[in-house]
Amino acid sequence: MKRRFQPGTLHWLTGTTHLAGVAAVLAQPALWPWAVGTMAANHALNLAFGFMPRTGALGPVITRLPHASTARQEIALTFDDGPDADITPRVLDVLDAAGARATFFCVAQRARVHPVLVREIVARGHAVENHSFAHSPLLGFYSVKRLVRDIGAAQDALADITGAPPRFFRAPFGIRTPLTEPALAQLGLTCVAWNVRSFDSVDRDAARVAARIARKLAPGAIVLLHDGIELRHKASVPGVLAALPPLLQHVRHRGMRCVTLRGAFSV
Repeated sequence: MKRRFQPGTLHWLTGTTHLAGVAAVLAQPALWPWAVGTMAANHALNLAFGFMPRTGALGPVITRLPHASTARQEIALTFDDGPDADITPRVLDVLDAAGARATFFCVAQRARVHPVLVREIVARGHAVENHSFAHSPLLGFYSVKRLVRDIGAAQDALADITGAPPRFFRAPFGIRTPLTEPALAQLGLTCVAWNVRSFDSVDRDAARVAARIARKLAPGAIVLLHDGIELRHKASVPGVLAALPPLLQHVRHRGMRCVTLRGAFSV
């Protein structure tokens, strides 16, 4: 279901810059170098902000849980890039042992390969959300039409597998542009980032990963973790699996509770 397009600061700036540039050239053609330079600078600014996952300048993005959820001492653990036939089931077992619920931002192409595993995520009380169809590193630079096609294909695939369409979207690598929000509005999705990053996909020291999260953890936090195939390396235990038990113990000792994004936002 479509929702209303909600422009961010850069949408207004980009529109104003381009309109002013065109108007200036029409009024005085000799100003075209100034107009082109200004537009180029605007696009460079858009690109820079595209690498800031938590910015609202590119449109609405959720970076923490709502006040009611925070007051209930809730946090959201989110897992990107799965499902993975080896890692995801083990993550689910660790979560179950702690009575924790989480949100899995699944890559639809991988979900199609492991539909039973995706359904198991939901059956165990967790939520499956949209992380694009193919997790392309170029997704943040697609046109609106192509974004709608890719993310929409992921919507259809994940809804077909789980029986319910995703409500939330997380951009691969966190990269967005001014075109991302119009596409998400057409698809009725809300963008979600995070405010606690684990770096579990690059840091192989599980104790350091768990400590990094614990230092920043507070009610209302949205934690970025990974259960995708990118985590595979020579170590016998992926870092996320070793980091999760002490992290969940820390959550319990702090009196906090892990919930899905849908539970936190009551959707």
